[in-house]
Amino acid sequence: MSLTRIEAGPRMSQAVIHGNTVYLAGQVADDPVPSVAEQTKQILARIDRLLVEAGSDKSKLVSANIWLSDIAGFAEMNAVWDGWVSKGNSPARATVESKLATPDYLVEIMVVAAR
Repeated sequence: MSLTRIEAGPRMSQAVIHGNTVYLAGQVADDPVPSVAEQTKQILARIDRLLVEAGSDKSKLVSANIWLSDIAGFAEMNAVWDGWVSKGNSPARATVESKLATPDYLVEIMVVAAR
């Protein structure tokens, strides 16, 4: 089975398609403003774009991993997530607190979807 890579770079690809499964790299905000809600909105827009490019969409999410630099932002992130996730199609999900690549990043989200 072949692999298709989207936005492949020297270190990583933003998405990899293997058969009917789409794996996204961890996504962070393009403009890391100091707001969990705003970073989450930016990330989910990136995820939407990458899923469409891969021939999928958020209704086909299988799993999601979410990292927050401070778990105190859990409710703020969930308020945005809950408005975005496809009703009746919520994925298996884990959310944890973790130090992220830079202090500017408050949220990182990685998803896997079917095509």
